Amino acid sequence: MRNHTSTSRDRPGSVLERATERPVSAPSHGYADGGGTTTLITDLPYGPRAAAVAREAVAVALLGTEADLLDDARLIGSELATNAFASGNPPLVLCVDRRSPVVGGLEVEITVTDGGCLRPAPASHPAPEEQAESGRGLVLVEALADAWSLTTGADGTRAWCRLTRASSSSPARTL
Repeated sequence: MRNHTSTSRDRPGSVLERATERPVSAPSHGYADGGGTTTLITDLPYGPRAAAVAREAVAVALLGTEADLLDDARLIGSELATNAFASGNPPLVLCVDRRSPVVGGLEVEITVTDGGCLRPAPASHPAPEEQAESGRGLVLVEALADAWSLTTGADGTRAWCRLTRASSSSPARTL
């Protein structure tokens, strides 16, 4: 399967419509007019490489951001992609929205969707056994994200989170 990636920097709040790759307007209330929102949408491979492709795509979408935000976002993207592959069905799609609010700072939203699963989402996410090799993905997302949600269903699953960083007056190390 060929990966499909779309980005849009032309208009704040715009996303490229997947079939025609033409901009589609999205709400941008409260965001700067001068390129305040960038969206990257990419198909992820349905397999073990989903996590690596998600990390690379997040790094592209967040180029030039603070290293700690980039590290957190790459880890979250990787975990959400891994969960989608392990628990869902194809197709897997990653969306990264990068916004600069008028008041300053940065908001990043990371969403991974898949083709759904037959198992319902657990009511709570129990802590994994200490020696377990898996089961920490959503625990990590909850610890790192300012907000997050998981919606599952037979027709599609959506895992979403938001990271926010306030403006800093001191220069930060960027990648």
